[in-house]
Amino acid sequence: MLTELLRAALPAAALALAGCSGDTLDSPTLTWRDLQVHVESRSYGPIPDTKELLVFVNRNRVLPAWDCRVDLRTSDQDPWKQAIEDGHVGVYRRAAKVDAGEHSVVQVWIRTEGSETVLRIPLK
Repeated sequence: MLTELLRAALPAAALALAGCSGDTLDSPTLTWRDLQVHVESRSYGPIPDTKELLVFVNRNRVLPAWDCRVDLRTSDQDPWKQAIEDGHVGVYRRAAKVDAGEHSVVQVWIRTEGSETVLRIPLK
């Protein structure tokens, strides 16, 4: 019975691992006021040319900044789309189309405590 269970689970596990593989692009950390902002992008399998963008925002290099409003876009012509804050840990998520190559830039519009800015963050 255990052998049958393993045979059934093995293809599903292989498929899941294949879905997790792919390119991860990283950004340098930028500082605005007391916030440090870092972006990672991961392959997002369901939609071609789309990446899952994760924006990590820390306050004073230690505390998660979960009280921000974060919107993203990857082109000046694209509309802003709000990123979803992921559980008071300072991580904001959004799927978006990201151009391939060295010119990939994510625009991050951050609003907090009555101030706002747009950071242009290159993905490498």
